Amino acid sequence: MQQQHYKLGRHVRVADHLYRYSATKKYYAVFKCNGKTKWVPLNTTDRELAGRKLKEEIAKYKKTDPKASTMTLEALLTLYEQSIHGLAEHTQETRKSILAAFKKTWTHGLDMQVRAVTKGQIRIWLSEQQARLKNSSYNEYIRFVRHLFAIALDHKVIGDSPAADFKQVKVDNPIRPTPTWEQFLAIVEDIRKQKFNADATDSADLVEFMGRAGVGTAECANMLGEHVDLAGDRITLYRKKTDFGYAIPIFPQLKPLIDRFKAEGKINVGQPVFRTRDSKKALNAACKRLKFPHFSSRALRRCFITRAIEPGVDFKTISAWQGHQDGGVLIAKTYSHLRNEHSDNMAKKLVA
Repeated sequence: MQQQHYKLGRHVRVADHLYRYSATKKYYAVFKCNGKTKWVPLNTTDRELAGRKLKEEIAKYKKTDPKASTMTLEALLTLYEQSIHGLAEHTQETRKSILAAFKKTWTHGLDMQVRAVTKGQIRIWLSEQQARLKNSSYNEYIRFVRHLFAIALDHKVIGDSPAADFKQVKVDNPIRPTPTWEQFLAIVEDIRKQKFNADATDSADLVEFMGRAGVGTAECANMLGEHVDLAGDRITLYRKKTDFGYAIPIFPQLKPLIDRFKAEGKINVGQPVFRTRDSKKALNAACKRLKFPHFSSRALRRCFITRAIEPGVDFKTISAWQGHQDGGVLIAKTYSHLRNEHSDNMAKKLVA
């Protein structure tokens, strides 16, 4: 059989730091980095495109630190875990669960160098996770890889992030059940009636406050006695997740509860107002006993907002009561249909 012979080419210098291989006509970037000569394939035969890619490659290597460039993926994950310590407790739990999933399912080993991780490897890992996740949860994984390699950029381990181009997917807006005011009051009463539950009163107090004040568990957990201004009829709230404080009036529907707290000695400087931090278990059990839909603690906030909209409180004011800083845009977008429904019902009262 006749043996085939292949003609080998040679690298020809065409400009500073730019060479072309004569056999394939493809270009290479050639430059010194940390005392060593780097040959980087530019994967193009186009002279103009090769020039642009050359500048990008040189700029990328200038952004890296030689001492940090050998960092392993395991070391980067340690830095990531340290970076989330200041986040809200619930957010930390979410990030840590994704971190654990990454360590368990990343098939290329955690001892590989960060600079060796490719966009293709990340894409495959994300697609494997996406198959079992809802869109909202999948977006958390997207945020995870972006944050992870952003840390690598900050430490000059890499010049470009392989996760930068991954986009979040559209999240469906599910229909979330919201209790009527009557259902809310029934839930509070049912929780209080559980005589054999030592936490029944504390749980009922928390649930009732959330519904009457329109706040969430995070704000309640950070609420101390000095935050309740009885003379000024105001309560100061703090949302740790966004590091933002705001104030709400002591609404007429809330005042009897606050007065009872004061009479029972529950409002003391330096002391938490609520003895329990989470009403989830009590709320779920009450809904089950009453044969109501599953109402979450966020449903109590929606109940408050709905009750405020019906008598005509404007979106901007409700937004301020919720600690939003968008002037009512989100509230209007989410709840404008309720105002239309209420308006239509009121119009029916104008009989001929």
